[in-house]
Amino acid sequence: MSSLFIDTPYLVFQNHETQNDAPLEAGDREIAALRELARAYAEIASSPANAERREGWRRLNDLERCRPMVWMNEICWNEMNVDDELTLVTGSEVCRRIETHLRRTIYQWRHMPGDMVVEATFPAPMILRNSGFGIQVQADVAETEKDREVASRRFQNQLSSDEDIEKIRDPVIEVDRARTREFRQFYERVFEGLMPVETRGCSGFWFAPWDDIVFWMGAQDALLALVDRPDFMHALIDRLSRAYLSGLGQFEALEALARDDRNVRIGSGGYGYTGDLGAGDGRTVRPIEMWGSATAQIFGSVSPEMHREFGLEYEKRWLERFGLAYYGCCEPLHNKISILESLPNLRKISISPWAKVAAAAELMRGRYVMSLKPNPATIAGESFDEEVVGRELSEKLEAARGCNVEIVLKDISTVHREPARLWKWDRIAREIAEELD
Repeated sequence: MSSLFIDTPYLVFQNHETQNDAPLEAGDREIAALRELARAYAEIASSPANAERREGWRRLNDLERCRPMVWMNEICWNEMNVDDELTLVTGSEVCRRIETHLRRTIYQWRHMPGDMVVEATFPAPMILRNSGFGIQVQADVAETEKDREVASRRFQNQLSSDEDIEKIRDPVIEVDRARTREFRQFYERVFEGLMPVETRGCSGFWFAPWDDIVFWMGAQDALLALVDRPDFMHALIDRLSRAYLSGLGQFEALEALARDDRNVRIGSGGYGYTGDLGAGDGRTVRPIEMWGSATAQIFGSVSPEMHREFGLEYEKRWLERFGLAYYGCCEPLHNKISILESLPNLRKISISPWAKVAAAAELMRGRYVMSLKPNPATIAGESFDEEVVGRELSEKLEAARGCNVEIVLKDISTVHREPARLWKWDRIAREIAEELD
């Protein structure tokens, strides 16, 4: 089994390859460099703006009256470096992970903060071993540029027979307690006297089995099979759903879950601050005290009836385990709000750039948070027009008037190597959102 860090919010039950067996050593210069950044990070965490924004997110998620909240994620960091603000100076893998987290947080706070919140604790990773589902993605990859996270893939179909479904295994999850303690001690050395360190388990899961199926079959074969081989596809999604639930049960039994009603991304949206998940017992975290997230992006191409049959009926099994639920990602959902109402504990719905905002708003006002996704294409082309950005945001927010709205810019694959475009987008979005306060 491979090992993985858990110091980021989301985990999918795949076989992750992460080197955590590297020596936890650092020279005096590396520690000094990290501590200098940590001082700046701690200063940011002490800013009064965090408390104000934290309360704004809570009001949003608890469906109280508030202005739209603004945030960005999935940033093309390979294009963001200005004046060496993101240039790493440490050498070891673990130090570079810490340094990357610090530098990116400081950079975003300085240049494009939106309503980001920085908490006054630093997460140390929980180290786990995860066997995965037993199937490895096989795909031809066409990379357009080195170090760019976005690439084109052509997936090979590995699930063509009933026997192939048996390739799917329940994941086996183990916590490496000794290695987790070693990481905690290393992080405490770095942050001693500057800020507390917190070992944090997994604070969120994507339940996106249809993404997995597309990775294992290819989009065309998967969509055709919904029509030509519905019994096969029901058997496939049933088996994969049970494997996901097995993994979740193991995380709970291992006490490897963490609260996500904090500055943790929920689904494809913003932060999870809320007063509606209860206090818990303060010792262990159960799924009922967390947000659940689900999506079936490929079902943007199917009817509501088919979406309900092959998607929602299985997603209910997952979401009923959680206290609140977020649904959707890039698929347009404006014409499916009525079927999403059947999902347990639903609180947020993704309204992507391809959705009709006004149609969604009619059924969402006062009932759900609209996780509004502006079109990242406005910042990706050869030219950047602030008026176009402002007009898009104003028109969508006018259509969503009366809704609780988070504005989340994501899927930022490029800014045409002009980082200031994101800074300007952030300023425009905040100005428009504050006008609606």
